[in-house]
Amino acid sequence: MRPGRLVPGDTLALVAPAGPVPRDLLDAAIPVLESWGLRVRVGACVRSRHKTVRYLSATDEQRAAEFTEAWLDPAVNCVFAARGGYGTTRMLDLVDWPALRAAGPKVLAGSSDITALHEAVSVHLGLATLFSPMPASVNFDEFAAEHLRQTLFEPEKALSLAGSDVLVPGRARGTLVGGNLSLVAAGIGTPGHRPATGGIVVLEDVTEDVYRIDRMLTQLLRSGWFSGVAGIVLGSWSRCGDPAELRALLLERLGTLGVPILGELGFGHVPSAPTVPLGIDAELDTEVGTLTLLEPALR
Repeated sequence: MRPGRLVPGDTLALVAPAGPVPRDLLDAAIPVLESWGLRVRVGACVRSRHKTVRYLSATDEQRAAEFTEAWLDPAVNCVFAARGGYGTTRMLDLVDWPALRAAGPKVLAGSSDITALHEAVSVHLGLATLFSPMPASVNFDEFAAEHLRQTLFEPEKALSLAGSDVLVPGRARGTLVGGNLSLVAAGIGTPGHRPATGGIVVLEDVTEDVYRIDRMLTQLLRSGWFSGVAGIVLGSWSRCGDPAELRALLLERLGTLGVPILGELGFGHVPSAPTVPLGIDAELDTEVGTLTLLEPALR
């Protein structure tokens, strides 16, 4: 199910399901969001830090409550993670998913560690979501912000992404699934983890050695997560070792699946990253180097 698109006057709730949020980046981004005509509400965890676990924005209970309250607020149209980091998986089991389902659909946006929340929202609520750059990030530049704005307000203008590296040629259709490789691998065997069967897998990561990417891909292959996938789309691999070595690994590990694989689509932990909807049907065509949504991300 696709949530409705945003219109000027809608309310966007910023939340912090994972790590603490850099104040300077947040303060710089809020006026950008407001310039789109949005009312921006900032959750308490967004401006806090856990007293003892310094890599978390707040306790698991507080972060789960912030997310739940934002979703249950009938005035809120979009719930947007201010940043990633680590910690989303710790609060998932504390969220009142039946209450969120009863509250109806909303837009969820974010990336990186928020991959776990994308998967949970897909499984528990049956909603398409937006794997997007986040406001309290050094990569939330003009292009990233504008592509996100188009996806939120004018999604029919954000239907296609271009890639430049064909690892395995071909065409495929399927539902977009995946996100950050580390989080997808960490979710195997947990509640709320969605399978990739029949889908077009999107993957990216940051600051992971090539051998660690090998280990995560191998785990997903051995667990059967890739079984029955239609195609694979690869984003950025910033600071993940030698690009040639990494490309060879991706081809060696994933090429045996016999499905089209297109790389260099630019989403992930890099400047000017586009927003990629998850849970939306798309077509992959390596001959022209495109990933094209078959419908707008939002109604």
